[in-house]
Amino acid sequence: MEKLVIQGGTPLEGDVVIGGAKNAVLPLLAATLLADGKMTIKNVPRLRDVYTTIKLLEGMGVTVEVDDDFNITTDASTINSYVAPYELVKTMRASILVLGPTLARYGESEVSLPGGCAIGSRPVNIHLSGLEAMGADITVHEGFIRARAKRLRGARYVMEKVTVTGTENLLMAAVLAEGTTILENSAREPEVTDLADCLNAMGAKISGAGTSTITVEGVERLKGIEYSVCPDRIETGTFLAGAAITGGHVRTLKADPAALDSVLQKFRDAGAYVQTGADWIDLDMRGRTLKAVDITTDPYPGFPTDMQAQFMAMNAFSQGIGVVVETIFENRMMHVAELMRMGANIRLEGNTAIVAGMPDLYGAPVMATDLRASASLILAGLAANGKTVVDRIYHTDRGYEKIEERLQHLGANIERVNT
Repeated sequence: MEKLVIQGGTPLEGDVVIGGAKNAVLPLLAATLLADGKMTIKNVPRLRDVYTTIKLLEGMGVTVEVDDDFNITTDASTINSYVAPYELVKTMRASILVLGPTLARYGESEVSLPGGCAIGSRPVNIHLSGLEAMGADITVHEGFIRARAKRLRGARYVMEKVTVTGTENLLMAAVLAEGTTILENSAREPEVTDLADCLNAMGAKISGAGTSTITVEGVERLKGIEYSVCPDRIETGTFLAGAAITGGHVRTLKADPAALDSVLQKFRDAGAYVQTGADWIDLDMRGRTLKAVDITTDPYPGFPTDMQAQFMAMNAFSQGIGVVVETIFENRMMHVAELMRMGANIRLEGNTAIVAGMPDLYGAPVMATDLRASASLILAGLAANGKTVVDRIYHTDRGYEKIEERLQHLGANIERVNT
């Protein structure tokens, strides 16, 4: 099994190019099911979840071609199955995103109930009730969602809670529905806006993306286009956190500062010197004191739950006491026990962690429990004294492309080993 071995204590220094967003590319690949003709997605990160999505599309009969630059071209005209099987869906929750476009275009879809990171309950009831509001006939039987509709109809639907994948699924379903769909309490994340921008370029009529109310005028067909994935704001934040926790200086290139306002403010609150340009962010922690910060996760534009674990690691090395409140997922504190193995002083009370910064933490064998937990353990290992061994790094590979090579480029003493 592959592991990451880290010798801590070296400040990160240098430039790192940010890749396409994991949380944007997966819905974009699902959206290719809506295209008449070939569709090419560019700036695609080489991630485990992307490979899983390719396998899913190919299993449905879609023709998929990948070039040397990892641009992905699809042709849905060869589709011969509308089923997303359990074997793939259990490994990646985002597989549910084929439900909306497949149903909208082909009139039927069958998707296994999803899996993915074990970070808490993420029910799909909003996806299903939203599709039912558009006229779909849906049953759940033997672990499969079965949906049918001759043609979806526009509807006004209020989501009972903010959900990113729910918004994306209903948005993709609505673009081919007859009439007007209004989605209230929609997710405002940049990845949702990226999907809407792509769909509009394909010929959809979507307005309001990036706000809580999205309006969709249904169209008869969408054309295939070329489209580039937006930068990964969570990857960006993770590399910046690496500079902060190690007392280093990192500039992220091909980044989107506007998508990280809440995170950049917390870096400044933590004592970092942060500068931004049109497509770059520079964080300098040299000679500065890392201070503990309080964070509460919230839907965008609030502080992202996907950066909570990284800031927990930062707080463990900071001066003072930081309170971390997780409001999105009820089981997203599993990294706490692993950080405590390294000497972190953390008291966990339900969905709240009180972190008292320590002058030194020490390397230890630790285990990743989910994608962002793995990032927090890598960050802690970079700053700790001695050797840290991070196990179960297949979680890491779901969201970070060749993370050890890119950290090595910044001066980190880190390697991937097979044991």
